[in-house]
Amino acid sequence: MAATGEDTYSLGLQRNKAWAQDTASATPDLFPTLAKGQSPQILWLGCSDSRCPETTLLGLQPGDVFVHRNIANVINSADLSSAAVLAFAVGNLKVKHVVVCGHTSCGGVAAALGNASVGGILDAWLAPLKRLRAENVKQWEKEGISADEQKSKLVQANVRASVKVVRENSVVVEAVKERGLQIHGVVYDVGSGHLEELDTQEGEEDKGFREGVFSLK
Repeated sequence: MAATGEDTYSLGLQRNKAWAQDTASATPDLFPTLAKGQSPQILWLGCSDSRCPETTLLGLQPGDVFVHRNIANVINSADLSSAAVLAFAVGNLKVKHVVVCGHTSCGGVAAALGNASVGGILDAWLAPLKRLRAENVKQWEKEGISADEQKSKLVQANVRASVKVVRENSVVVEAVKERGLQIHGVVYDVGSGHLEELDTQEGEEDKGFREGVFSLK
């Protein structure tokens, strides 16, 4: 982080030169290879939060991760932006893994859990999170779960809901069937820097619906 009073943008431009030189020295082929195109294995669907830089926390390099980030890592089928990213990354780049990443200390989760209005378009954007809260909060309170633990549970529920949307995407369905595309749900702990992988495997009912086993009558 930049020192207090220091302009982060100017500092970043200065550090870019040193980073580019150091990277080119350590891996001479990296930039020339990237200039010819990209072939990432991972599509990362995460939160826009400045504390969650995917390539850094994974210890990977430029070119390794294709990225889509938004407020509170909400993925819904009506969002053209995330749908377009999925279509390109899965259909064109042929990524091998799609990762949905939530994180601790998420402002969007906190607002949804408190059922608070944050104003304007943000309220509409966080509506899926508020629905998840409404579906679960009474049970959590009945079980005596603390406010902090409820935040953790809502983070996880949001990741699982987004994974479900990803699995139902037609491009993803085809890629899973034809080449074994893998979908993962993870939570990043801002306080420790660690990633935790969630159990987001499909139930038989969900799998059957995705594969067209059930029909609507």
